[in-house]
Amino acid sequence: MHVRGLFLLCLIGISLVPARPAGAAELIADISQRLVAITTGFTGADVLLFGATEGEGDVIVIVRGPESDVVVRQKERVAGIWVNAHRMTFLDVPAFYHVAGSGDLAAQRVEEILAEYEIGAEYRNIQPAEADEGIDPDTAAAFREAFIRGKERQGLYAARTWPVTFIGSRLFRTTIRFPANVPTGTYTVEVFSISDGRVASMLNTPLIVSRAGFGAAVYDFAYDYAAAYGLIAILIALMSGWMAGTLFRKV
Repeated sequence: MHVRGLFLLCLIGISLVPARPAGAAELIADISQRLVAITTGFTGADVLLFGATEGEGDVIVIVRGPESDVVVRQKERVAGIWVNAHRMTFLDVPAFYHVAGSGDLAAQRVEEILAEYEIGAEYRNIQPAEADEGIDPDTAAAFREAFIRGKERQGLYAARTWPVTFIGSRLFRTTIRFPANVPTGTYTVEVFSISDGRVASMLNTPLIVSRAGFGAAVYDFAYDYAAAYGLIAILIALMSGWMAGTLFRKV
């Protein structure tokens, strides 16, 4: 089914839900797909997030993951050659970070929203490993900023807040954009309802990014049988060179 048709169908279903009694959940949300398949020729994907709130306020959406340790290196020019002079390791850093907000929140930078509502400590408080804790704070901050700028250039970290659009007073939607270089793994989609300057309710759901098709089979084979994959690649290269040489001699 077309994404737009799915969205409209879900909106109709949400609008038919009867009023909830006091103390019930104030937020309902879901995503159009829970699996982003990376196939040959993958150029990125858009996932629709939609839902409804029971009262007035704003909505913040955060998508993050998967987490891993990251080494950031600083290069210096020595005798005309660029070499790795310094390095710093950051622990449990999300490989992808997307933030969306409704209303006036959409005009703010990511850092402002996360700081105001104390959301997303993984992005705001990226900390170095214990072995690097003795480094000058200014140097550590420079490494952290360089790391975030690199992620923003790759399209993996949000440099701005994406919009969450309300349809009427209750229904909302936003698009989560995954670039072509998105890492595989398990992602977490978190939705926050903001009312009177505080987080009124929150829910989360997992999303999987995985390779699929022939490309996935080749990748898995290369990862599980690296030696055999290298030998096959060498044989293919030798055969290609031999065939090309034979054809050119005949010509």
